[in-house]
Amino acid sequence: MKQKVKLGVVCLTRHTFDFNAAAELYEGIKKDLSNIENLEVCAVEKIIMTQDEAIEAGKFFASNLVDAIAVISGTFHLGHLVLEIKKICDKPLLLWGLPELPYNGGKIRLNSVCGVNLNGSNLTKAGYSDFTYTVSSKIDENWLDAIRMMVALKNASVGIIGYRADGFFNVGIDELATYKKFGCLVNHYELDEIWGYKESADSVAYYEEKVKKIFNLKAVTEEQVKKVCVLASKLKNFMTDKNIKIMAIRCWPEFAAGFGISPCAAMSLLQDEGYILACEGDIDCGLTMLCHQAAGAETPFMADLSQVNLEEGTALMWHDGVAACSLCDGVCTPTLDTYFAGGKGVTAGFVMKSGAMNMARLDSINGTYRLFQEKGTALPMEKILAGTYAKVKFEHPMKDVLDRVIYTGVAHHVSMVYGDFSKTFEIFAKLLGIEML
Repeated sequence: MKQKVKLGVVCLTRHTFDFNAAAELYEGIKKDLSNIENLEVCAVEKIIMTQDEAIEAGKFFASNLVDAIAVISGTFHLGHLVLEIKKICDKPLLLWGLPELPYNGGKIRLNSVCGVNLNGSNLTKAGYSDFTYTVSSKIDENWLDAIRMMVALKNASVGIIGYRADGFFNVGIDELATYKKFGCLVNHYELDEIWGYKESADSVAYYEEKVKKIFNLKAVTEEQVKKVCVLASKLKNFMTDKNIKIMAIRCWPEFAAGFGISPCAAMSLLQDEGYILACEGDIDCGLTMLCHQAAGAETPFMADLSQVNLEEGTALMWHDGVAACSLCDGVCTPTLDTYFAGGKGVTAGFVMKSGAMNMARLDSINGTYRLFQEKGTALPMEKILAGTYAKVKFEHPMKDVLDRVIYTGVAHHVSMVYGDFSKTFEIFAKLLGIEML
């Protein structure tokens, strides 16, 4: 389910063009917007032409606490209008141009795109860059999904359990720089707060049934299965009680010794239910996973760029058994395995399903952010090792991808999802002033 957002909508016109036709088009647009999933529309009901009307529109949007504003150039219009709205309600903008109508008596009827040009020029020269544009009879849903990403981050309560994993300096963040950029605060908890947290007998029983239904359990003991289910219940209760949307966990080296198992398999169960958990204390990857989810991606998961084949142009995108269990390819037999931490590293094991994929990472460096993303296709493969993984053929040559990752210093975790969210992330980066790698 996509993140809910509140959108301001206004239609700008001028009396020297066919404003009546623009008004009719505006009515149709408002009707279309009312049918979009999880979108609350705050529309100025009538078309506007004057500076005073623009001021009132800005006040209307500000009082309704909109998340963004779609400014429709119904016709060409005065340059004051969008500037007055932006001054009063400083939110990201979509400059929306309409396709030109058939000429009537040899006269341009709308001249809408010229209005978009005027607005873009005025805003840029005034120092604003948090806008994109479209020329269409329909709203740009990639822009709308980028707004969903921004709202999800701003509203998110982020938790980190313990710290980052030992030696993983590259996944640490400047918490106040992250707050400044995205609006989210990070709350810190200790590992033993999870270990000692309450579990629910009903949810433990539910997870026991789920685990036995999905996984081959020959490699684990009954006690280990029980601990997986108890931990899943504890994590779920902890995140629910503290209203945590993203939880990054220091899952090693202390976790298995302190609790008796690693959290990987329990994380797989919860991520199957829409919870966002990031391994190894990697908050930035968790933030990226939330962005994917906000735009409508199902069950984002963390992966390493683990093995590459430069000739094939493929990479094994792998991690220690935390991907949502519903992402199994349906061919292999999912297993629970104990291949590290002295037999206590209980992880999920399966090949992930084939299909088009998007991978991305919001990556902090010296207090600023940049965005890495890549597209590819997960290919069928045999289950030949432990963990959760997919063999991915990238859109770009493997050597180019590897150069881009290593020479820019991108950390070694990405959020991966099925589908293509690349355009949405490009707009997201534009609106927030984030460098695209």
